[in-house]
Parts: sequence; structure tokens; C-alpha cells
Amino acid sequence: MSVLRLAIPTPLRRLFDYLPPAGTQLDTLHPGVRVRVSFGKQKDVIGLLIEISEHTDVPASKLKPALEILDQHPPLPDHLFELARWAASYYHHPLGDAVQLALPVMLRKGAPCQFAHALLWRASAGASLDALSSRAKKQQETLSILLEHPQGISNDALRAEGGETVQLKKLAEKGLAEQFEFTPDSHRPHLPPELLREPVLSLNSQQQQAVDSVNQSSGFQPFLLEGITGSGKTEVYLQIIEAVLKAGKQALILVPEIGLTPQTVARFKARFNLPVVVLHSNLSERQRLDAWLKAREGVAPIVIGTRSALFTPLKHPGVLIIDEEHDASFKQQDGFRYSARDLAIARAHREQIPVVLGTATPALETLWNARQGRYQHLKLTQRAGNAKPPRFELMDIRQTALNDGLSTALLRQIANTLKQGNQVLVFLNRRGFSPSMHCDSCGAIADCRRCDAHMTLHMKPPHLHCHHCDSQRPIPRQCPECGSHELKAVGSGTERSEQTLTAMFPKYPILRVDRDSTARKDSLEKMMKQVHTGEPCILIGTQMLAKGHHFPDVTLVAILNADGGLFSADFRGMERTAQLIIQVAGRAGRAEKPGNVVMQTMHADHPAINRLIEDGYSAFADDELQLRRHTQLPPFQHLALLKAEANKQGRAEAFLRAVREQLEQTGMLSPQSRCIGPFPFTMEKKAGVFRAQLQLQSPQRADLHRSLGLLCQFLEQLPEAKKVRWTLDVDPIEV
Repeated sequence: MSVLRLAIPTPLRRLFDYLPPAGTQLDTLHPGVRVRVSFGKQKDVIGLLIEISEHTDVPASKLKPALEILDQHPPLPDHLFELARWAASYYHHPLGDAVQLALPVMLRKGAPCQFAHALLWRASAGASLDALSSRAKKQQETLSILLEHPQGISNDALRAEGGETVQLKKLAEKGLAEQFEFTPDSHRPHLPPELLREPVLSLNSQQQQAVDSVNQSSGFQPFLLEGITGSGKTEVYLQIIEAVLKAGKQALILVPEIGLTPQTVARFKARFNLPVVVLHSNLSERQRLDAWLKAREGVAPIVIGTRSALFTPLKHPGVLIIDEEHDASFKQQDGFRYSARDLAIARAHREQIPVVLGTATPALETLWNARQGRYQHLKLTQRAGNAKPPRFELMDIRQTALNDGLSTALLRQIANTLKQGNQVLVFLNRRGFSPSMHCDSCGAIADCRRCDAHMTLHMKPPHLHCHHCDSQRPIPRQCPECGSHELKAVGSGTERSEQTLTAMFPKYPILRVDRDSTARKDSLEKMMKQVHTGEPCILIGTQMLAKGHHFPDVTLVAILNADGGLFSADFRGMERTAQLIIQVAGRAGRAEKPGNVVMQTMHADHPAINRLIEDGYSAFADDELQLRRHTQLPPFQHLALLKAEANKQGRAEAFLRAVREQLEQTGMLSPQSRCIGPFPFTMEKKAGVFRAQLQLQSPQRADLHRSLGLLCQFLEQLPEAKKVRWTLDVDPIEV
């Protein structure tokens, strides 16, 4: 008797056995095909075939037949299916959940693995913008999008890029657009006579060396491209990809956030005469599946996406690029806690292609790998063109009166910058109007009822909002503790700073960029267009402004709270603070105009901050690595966190205490490994549950993973484990 061994998305770390559907030819089945089954009370569950076995521990009378084999061929290529299986093993995550997450949502739901037979639109042969009147702005915008998509674009995708479908009929009547049915085989791209839409920029010697090193490499080779902000890393990416495209291969580029995707896509579309496919969570499920299929079938030569795009198959892989590799967004923080950056290295090894990790502020683990010779280290130490690095100024505000977080000296510099016709960027990593609201009479603070956190006061619209669990409530008219009406906002967020700057500089536009102001579709792009007009304005925002943006007219960057991570409980707090300062500072003076960076601080004599601004990130990283070596922290030790949540205080800690006793008594830990904790999270209560963690560490990765494997087996048999929600986080980035 043959049984199908399936990975099914459940919290259980095991496979499930089913009989094949009647009439199934077993020799036609391959690992990775999707199988529809009933599972417990669920009548329609999609599993993935792992293997066909002649043995089963389930009595024959209890074996159910599978309902349907959904695929003739596995949706994922073998090497990516194996990568997903390896990742499940490395991160000690249930296999069924991990391998399913490598597929688009529609495939997880059982949809056919094929393109939608939808009608698409494209520009007619010979169509150009010159054929339209200068007054037909909407038609020009829509035709411009069609010209950027010679392979065709759907109505939904056209709307997503800002086009208007009502203009399509008008363009068709003028012979400038046409509708057709998409089939991948008939629209596979051929290298156009003119691959480039625009000429390449001239490279300096360091950039040229970086391009040559990657293009001349053969097989698998990881590169760390460490380039100071404004050094032209994107131009290096573009010229590497040009060589890949000429060789008939594809490129996959990962960016940390959706906010960076539009500008990255715009740069690539402006350069290449080939389709650029985008993958991120703002697409509809159908759009995402079609984009995924275009990449798999080789229809899309260039694929740009966020973290989950890592598993997108390429028919002809040529290069993998991870932009801003240090960014925490590349690590999934819930569910399947994988690192897209680290798995990209493993994927490139399987596909035998180069992988480029680009950043101005490398993660210390990445930097250590480069210094150990595991990665080839490419450096860009000068800004592109004639741009000069910005000048830093530490502004000590210990004895200074502040106007909603802004010192008089800083306001004077902002005024001078605007008068000179330049732009200002004000960085404050706090959303909302005020971080907290308190009563002047009794001192009570508006706290979240579900978290150990203060509610943030927002004024647009007026409400209290917890940014940790997303709970919201109206602003109270009186103190719920004493009944007083003396309620005041404490501290400044982006909304309050926006209000203050608007009052002080009424003649200039104030553009606030945070998750609240950019929630509406295209709102960020509209603000960026206004900035790129070059007119004087003030940009104020959170770390959404810190990454990747090119603001040639910003000559002053003001960092209002530079001390945010100096005394963090997380050992990576100082590293993240340094990265954020360098990234934000890098927005200043990126073109011909010199830039200044003013950092308001209560700790102007802090040695790490002074080392950073006087000697640069590399010198700071040297000091931090020495400290990590001394304290035996990553990259000199390998870490994992066992996290537990419970609805009663103390229960999670008690559970972890019992686990630690078992670890130490049963020999699950190697002599070199050790346990630290348990201890509560810095914010113990979040979203109504109490959280604690146990830290496991070892100098040997293999020893740690052996212990984690035994630990998972033990916990699945432990009755007490059913009273808490436990998870493992391997290589955590937040401790």
C-alpha cells in the first residue's frame, strides 16, 4: 500500500498520511504538487506532497483518501521547494506552514497555477506621446503607463499605477492603444535592439570595480557592497543588471519596504526597455499570482519585491540583489520567523549565481562575514558626482528651552535654509501629536488597557491610539482617575511638530511623512513629486524618510531625538541608532549643494555618538564588534529565543522556568551552550497577553540547533505547553 505524505499548514511539526485519490498514477506525482484533502473538521485544505511512502504508522482503517491532485507539475522549482524545506528545519518551524508561505496566496487556496485569461491593454505599434495634445494630460499619463508595459497591463494594474481606465477607450479610438488576450508564450520578451531607454551614468573607479567584480564572477559569490549614502549604489545595481539581461537572464531585487518600491521601480523602468514586475503586499491576490507566474515563466526579466518575494521562482536566474541589507524589515517577526537576507544567500548558492548585499551601514553580522572572507567586500567611499558628505553638528539641549521639541538655534538654521531657497528634512521617529497624555492634577497617564504602553495622542482625526496593539479610543474630556479637566499632551510627535512648523513658517509647504499621512494610496508619491520640484519646503517624518530617498535640494537635516536608542535594553540598540543616524543624515547634500546635519541631543559627550560622527560608521562598527566579542554576543555567539505568551501574569515565566530546568537536567544543552532567563519582555503585556522569553546561546551553530531540535520534540509532548503559546525565534534581531 502506498500513502501520500503531506505537509499541511498546522502548528504540528509532522507530516500527515493519506491514500491517493482513486485512479491516481503514482509515477506521475512529484514532491511539491498540491493535494486537496479534508483535515479534521475542515473539508477543504491544501497540502503539499513531500514523499510517497510504502509505510505508515496510521492503521489502514483510519487512512482517508485525498480528494484531488491539483497539479501535474510542482508550482515551485525543486531547488526552491528544497530551500523552503531547509528553512523550516533551520528555523524549527512547522514544515506545512513554511512551505505554504513560499507560494502566492491564491495557490495556497487551491486556485489553478495559471495566468488569468484576462484581456490586457498595450500601446499600439508606433504610438507616442507626441500624438496627443498637450492639454490631454490624463490621456498622456495613461498612454505613458502603457508604453512602460509593452507586454500589456490589466485594468487593475493600470489603476494601481495611477492610470485611468476611462481613458483607454479614447486612446483606442485615436489608434494609440489596443486590447488583447494575454498568453505567456506569445509575449515572452526578446532583447530589444535598444535595451536601454536612457544612457548609463559614468562610473567612478570604485563603482566600476564593483560592477566588474560582480559581472566577472562565476557561479555563487556573495558580495557586500558597502557604499556611503549618495555613493551611487543604485547605478551599480543597474549596470550589473544590464550585463545579466544581455546574457538572457533575470534579476531579483529585494527592497525592505513597500514605500521604497515605487521609486525603485521608477528608476528601473526609466533605464530599461523591458518589463519590470513588482511583488508586494499591496497587490491584489490575482495581480500577485500573475506577477509570480511571469517571473517563473521568464516573461519578467526584472522582478522587484519586498521580503516575501524571496521565494519567487526565476526561469533564468542571473543575480540576486538585497538593497539596504541591514534593515530589520527583512526578518519576519511573527509566524514563520525567517530572514529574507540570510535565505537569499542560501538561494543564490543553490542557483549558483552572485548575490549582492548593498547598504551604507552593514549589519555587524554581514560586516563580520566580509572581514572573515566569506563575502567579497566592495567599498564606495565617495559620493557620486561632485556631492560632498554632510557636515555634522551635535547640538546640546540639556539646558535649552524647547518649543515642541525644537530649539531656538535649530529654528534659526531652518529659517536660513529656507531663505536660501533650499529644503529641510526634520526627523522625529514618533508618530502622532504627542507620545502621551497626562493629568496635571493627579499625574495619571492615558495608558493602553491591553499593553504596558501609553496611548499616543492623535489630532487628525482626534483620538488616542496604541501603536502596539492598534486599539483606539476617544480623547477623554476629564481625567478618569480624579475627574479633573487639566489634561495635557506630553512630548512631541510628527503631528505636533508639523503644527508648530506650520505656525512658524506659514509661507512654506510642510510635508509630513509617516504611516498615518501616507495611508492613502499614492499619497507618498504625490508628496515626493512636490519635493522634487525643488521649491523650498520642510519635510517632517519618521524613518520612512531615512531609507533610499534622493532629495537633491535638501541641505539641512535636523534629528530631533538622536538619543532614542542609546540606552536600549536590546544589545542591538546602539547599532540601530547608528544606522538610523547615518541613513537620515545621508539625505542631506546629495547633489551640488553642501549639506548640514544637526543632531539635538541630551548626551553630546556620548563616546559612541562622537565616534560615529567624527570617524564614520566603519570605525563605530569596529568598536561595537570588539564589545560584542568581549560580551560574547552575535556574531561571536549564535542565539535563539524561546518565547511564551499567556493570558495570566507569571504563567509564561513559570513555564519557561520549568523548561530551563529540563534543559539543564536532561542534557539537551551541550557543555558550551547556556541558558539565560527567563525574563519578561521589556513590554511584558501586549494585546492582552503576558510575554516572557528564554535565551539560548552557543558558540557553535550545530550545537545550538541540535538542542533546539530536542527542545521542540520535548515541548510538543509537554502538557504544560498547551497552556501557553510558545514560539522559537532563531537568529533573533530583537532581544
